[in-house]
Amino acid sequence: MHSSDQQLNSDSPRQSPQPDPREILHQTALKAPSQSGVYMWKNAEGTVIYVGKAKNLKNRLSSYFSGSKDIKTRLLVHNARSIEYITTNNEYEAFLLENNLIKKFSPRYNIDLKDGKSYPVLRVTSEKFPRVYKTRRIVQDGSKYFGPFPDATALDVFTDTLYEIYPLRHCKTLKKKASPCMYYHIGRCMAPCCKQVDHSTYTEFIEEICTLLENKGEETAKKLESEMKAAAQSLNFEKAARLRDGLRALSVLKNQNIVESFDGSDRDYIASWREGELVSFTVLRIRSGKLLGRDNYRTITLNEDTEILGEFMASYYTAKEDIPPSIYVVTEDGMEIMKRWFSETYKIDCQIIVAKPTIPQAKLHLAAIQMAQENAREDIIRRVRERGDFPAMEELQKVLALPRLPVRIEGFDIAHIGGKFPVASLISFYNGNPDKKNYRYFRLKTTDGYIDDFQSMREATSRRYTRLINEKQPLPDLLLIDGGIGQVNAVDGILKALGADIPIAGLAKRDEEIWRPHTSEPVCLPKRSDALRLLQRVRDETHRFATSRNQNLRTKENTVSPFIKLPGIGKERDKILMKKYGSLQALAQAPEAELAQLLHFRADAATALLLAAKTEVAKQEKRKEEQALSLGEAGTTWQKAAHAQMLSNLAQMAAEDEYELDENEESEEAMVAEPGDPL
Repeated sequence: MHSSDQQLNSDSPRQSPQPDPREILHQTALKAPSQSGVYMWKNAEGTVIYVGKAKNLKNRLSSYFSGSKDIKTRLLVHNARSIEYITTNNEYEAFLLENNLIKKFSPRYNIDLKDGKSYPVLRVTSEKFPRVYKTRRIVQDGSKYFGPFPDATALDVFTDTLYEIYPLRHCKTLKKKASPCMYYHIGRCMAPCCKQVDHSTYTEFIEEICTLLENKGEETAKKLESEMKAAAQSLNFEKAARLRDGLRALSVLKNQNIVESFDGSDRDYIASWREGELVSFTVLRIRSGKLLGRDNYRTITLNEDTEILGEFMASYYTAKEDIPPSIYVVTEDGMEIMKRWFSETYKIDCQIIVAKPTIPQAKLHLAAIQMAQENAREDIIRRVRERGDFPAMEELQKVLALPRLPVRIEGFDIAHIGGKFPVASLISFYNGNPDKKNYRYFRLKTTDGYIDDFQSMREATSRRYTRLINEKQPLPDLLLIDGGIGQVNAVDGILKALGADIPIAGLAKRDEEIWRPHTSEPVCLPKRSDALRLLQRVRDETHRFATSRNQNLRTKENTVSPFIKLPGIGKERDKILMKKYGSLQALAQAPEAELAQLLHFRADAATALLLAAKTEVAKQEKRKEEQALSLGEAGTTWQKAAHAQMLSNLAQMAAEDEYELDENEESEEAMVAEPGDPL
């Protein structure tokens, strides 16, 4: 295409004192010619952000400003400040020019292929004594790569089998050592680090492995079988056994890699899935009748649905040897241009076939296309999840009247068992998803030994946000408390005292009510609300994190002997005391002479031990008294207080022989108390 066949136009209406950028763009579109060409959208800095082609420039550009548009089109128009276009003689010239301009400018909203998740390959390094290992990263350093392998589990089994058959090195970096490692002594490595193997022997092993992995089908199998028989005839039974086991492992790997019912021809299946500006493509590559790989590519594009496939294919097929004889697609839009492009650019005749029920072997091809579409759809779901739960955050901002989008949400919960091991959990959500690197827990100090949920919340939030303020770190956009209006108001008082401007909400478990500070009525959302679902996820995660930490502390406490903390007691004496007394209370009542004789202590050491035991028992009793007193204080729910008081009453009556429980008697009334009932 000659430059004389094209004209560069940049139409810009006369500037007004406060011009409307959208109106300027609209006027430029209306002045565009009614012929084929390529257009470029530019932002305020003059950077090309999108390149597109059109049969009719005026119609295409004007369509951006007519009717209701989706988010991707609104996004493009919002970010653009000017439009330039280049006219061409026909649509095919426009396709070629568009492809060249995309490669030149790499616009933000055009297809820029990014591999979603590549399949693993086996790498044989280029070192003197090479390593063989699985990787997803290809480095051009002379190493050999085999694959890709769609079934990573089968590849792991194959790799483990290789290391069982061949005594290869395991260390990442080969360093000279005076003595070999454990792998040498168990026969799993020939210790090249200690020069225990000559280079020719090690190279022979590597060559055998590479032959196994060449993937030449029956040719490789026959070659290895003949080598195995020759080794057996020459009485080299070790090599024969290695090749036999290698063939078995290779057959397992290949069986995991074959898609049944494919014939022996080479072809690709291409499908895509779209969510707004996000597009994912999946390519199933069939070679010699076998599925060699499923490639996922992610991109952000504002191109029309009828044009994204052609744009992708022009970016994907960059070498003649990568283009199969047949490519199966889901639409015929733009495919005639692609056939011509393949023919003129790569001098090959590639058939582009639309998968539909009327083609030969339709059932097979439609199933493959459906598989590709399903893979692309799953990738889009992952991308949307990774990008964030924006609908839920936007709804949450609206229903709670938040000053900004709750991108960062922090949640608190308290966990304890009867006042013991109180723990506050802090979890963090970012863009609607857990941000586990910012999870924290607080071992509470002011409420250890008694129950006060309000004070526990005050301590946890005070410690957290005092630190953030002192370190000048950003505060969250929303703070969620697992509780009702009482807990929310308690935390609100702390934040106001700190001068921390953080919106607070509490989620009550009973009816999933949302409480804001100092309000008389909760916010109630529909059960299917995205905002409620997000809050429930935060609440449930705080509960899970707090409970797991509390369980860890209880397990640690229950597995540590109460005697081990006493002076002069080690592991052996601890066992003696545990067998003889079993508890601190029993030890505190033991005679001094008996203790001295049992542990072979001097009198003064036995006296000190008894004193320490009595002191520890007194501390435990004091904690129990404080816990009992806390039952009537603010911050303790009536259910917890009733249950704890009931247990205390039962214990007291049993000790005084005033209460006798019949095994067949059910006492449900004793287990339930109403808010106004006496305890």
